[in-house]
Amino acid sequence: MNILTNPKKLRGFERHIKVDNVSRRSILKGLGLAGGFVLAAPVMSRPGFAAYQTGADKMPHGVVVDPRVFVSVASDGTVTILAHRAEMGTGVRTSLPMIVAEEMEADWSRVRVQQAPGDEVKFGNQDTDGSRSTRHYLMPMRQIGASARTMLETAAAKRWGVPATEVKAVNHEVVHNASGRRIGFGDLAADAAKGAVPSVEGLKLKDPKDFRYLGKGAIGIVDLRDITVGTARYGADVRLPGMKYAVIARPPVTGGKVVSFEGSEAMKVSGVEKVMEVKGWPWPSKFQPLGGVAVIARNTGAAIKGRDALKIVWDDGPNGKYDSVAYRAELEGAARKPGLVVRKEGDVDAALKSADKVIVGEYYLPHHAHVAMEPPVAVADVKGDRAEIWAPVQSAGGTREDVATTLGIPQENVTVNVTLLGGGFGRKSKCDFALEAALLSKELGAPVKVQWTREDDIRNGFLHTVSVERIEAGIDKNGKVTAWRHRSVAPSIASTFAAGALHQAPFELGMGLVDMPFEIANVQCENPEAAAHTRIGWFRSVSNIPRAFAVQSMVGEIAHATKRDQKDMLLELIGAPRIVKLDSVKDLWNYGEPYDSYPIDRARLRKVVEFVADKGGWGRSVPKGHGLGIAVHRSFVSYIATIVEVAVDEKGKLTVPRVDTAIDCGTYVNPERIQAQMEGAVIMGMSFAKTGEITFKDGKVQQGNFDDFPVLRIDESPAVTNVYIVPPGPDTPPSGVGEPGVPPVAPALINAIFAATGKRIRALPIGKQLEA
Repeated sequence: MNILTNPKKLRGFERHIKVDNVSRRSILKGLGLAGGFVLAAPVMSRPGFAAYQTGADKMPHGVVVDPRVFVSVASDGTVTILAHRAEMGTGVRTSLPMIVAEEMEADWSRVRVQQAPGDEVKFGNQDTDGSRSTRHYLMPMRQIGASARTMLETAAAKRWGVPATEVKAVNHEVVHNASGRRIGFGDLAADAAKGAVPSVEGLKLKDPKDFRYLGKGAIGIVDLRDITVGTARYGADVRLPGMKYAVIARPPVTGGKVVSFEGSEAMKVSGVEKVMEVKGWPWPSKFQPLGGVAVIARNTGAAIKGRDALKIVWDDGPNGKYDSVAYRAELEGAARKPGLVVRKEGDVDAALKSADKVIVGEYYLPHHAHVAMEPPVAVADVKGDRAEIWAPVQSAGGTREDVATTLGIPQENVTVNVTLLGGGFGRKSKCDFALEAALLSKELGAPVKVQWTREDDIRNGFLHTVSVERIEAGIDKNGKVTAWRHRSVAPSIASTFAAGALHQAPFELGMGLVDMPFEIANVQCENPEAAAHTRIGWFRSVSNIPRAFAVQSMVGEIAHATKRDQKDMLLELIGAPRIVKLDSVKDLWNYGEPYDSYPIDRARLRKVVEFVADKGGWGRSVPKGHGLGIAVHRSFVSYIATIVEVAVDEKGKLTVPRVDTAIDCGTYVNPERIQAQMEGAVIMGMSFAKTGEITFKDGKVQQGNFDDFPVLRIDESPAVTNVYIVPPGPDTPPSGVGEPGVPPVAPALINAIFAATGKRIRALPIGKQLEA
């Protein structure tokens, strides 16, 4: 029985609009680097749980609510729960099964988590992206657990010949209090499996006050020990008998192709067995391989040496002149002219003309690469019309579909095994690396592992978009903001799917542009054209990053111009605590969620600002050369506010003594993972703010590894990072956690730098801009 499952549409562009014995924190505490963590237990009433709606059923293949699909009980009492989402550090492989175990009354020490293969007909949607796993699956997983519990209780009542209302599951047993009888789950498993699955409507869910696991933070991730001691299985750890190893020389320019190649020197490398051309698809082509020349060997090291010896002549194609300096000037020019109006309230032109003062800010963010610690890798074994894949992919079901389409075989003949992901951030929701392995395996008639190097990852991946954000704010003689015009110019992710995509898609516009929540009478948002010249893909927080940077930096600029405190100015702009109405926006994108359940709520936005200001000691006295900055942003239907303290010495050296960040993510499941993700978001946000930049010259990426594309080092990290979870309201549904911590970091950092130095930075990365 597949309850609530309704595959409504073919996959297309809309599908992909969308990352303890020895704990990390215990190590950091030993180094004196850990911050605090403050939370309140989540509470959500049972009527509240039943009332809210999500966009889960509108995702491809929707939701499956069937305990027989997700849960099995062995005769020894072991409960196995399938995890149908990919694990990349968010803890979803623990959290979703934990929800089932909670409702089922299973003893967590007797629960085993098993990774589900790619099969969205069976498991429902498997896209692990968009920070939606918990918000879409809290209720379905509770229902699955409650169904399994009810089936066990029914089986026990039938065995004892008593009404089902007289028995109750308690900690891996069913008990009959009247007689004192009790029986374990394992002894009931066979009988329960024969019973009917109860209807969702008739299920009795646990009262949240009786939760043992949810919201407690007492359960570590199921893979923690294996990860710590090195036995966890990632993509590169897969070995098959007779497996070949391959690396690929891909076109250095997006849209380029091989003219000719010479592989004789590569064949002289010990271990190299074959050099062959790999099929490529004309750009744009979704996630299809770029093509190039593959070197097949007995090990990856030999394959890399062989690739280094190749001589290839490339046709660079239409993007061979792409240059970051020239393109930035092109974007800036477009931002200074009228563009496609995507939101209009009042008369911005008149309001700006009559303003006492107009502040103009033009903010630039370059391309950025994901650089997950584990570069892309995949193993494929194709035999006839059947294929099996092992890979760290964020979308097992999507990978299954794309492999089937690429090979021209039935989807039911494709098995996708998901390994742990050594980071994802959106890169591994694109399965080009798995398709490469499948094509090579088919050609060679043997299992093949395709390994990407760090250089491949940076130079041939799907980059975060480059953008220019221009904001004009009109201020009257009383210091009140009366006009706001925001032009956003950036190549769109839509360009990865179709040629001629010159405007950003609704989902990109809905990330901090048209959904800007400030209470301003005259607002106009515009989107001038921008053509893409490389593969653009979603990156952790996507377009929220440039929008939050621009909007929150402008708030800092307005505060300075009006001689106001940053926090006070921010709260004034947010305005009265009410729900934002955006009737002027056509096709408003709300992260795929119904607006009734997840409106833009100024009260929550105000509260998270006030919460972090209180907990983080906003306005505290800081030493000379130090400064405090604040920023807030709503994304993935969560609200996050961040305070950064910086110190800048006389030579311009920047350090960050402390970061405080607060998140309102509604009802939550695993606070330990929330803390970890907020800490990671701070590190990631600081990385791209300080040094992250991908540049192009003659169509080619100029960076290749961590020497010229550095990420934040441990000695550059905040000395203290404090995370606070805003206590949810009694009926507040869950919202996103994995991505929304990133956007406020950069603007809070930049506002803090201004407070410390008086220097306003409008272009990232910071680089050497602070040097004396």
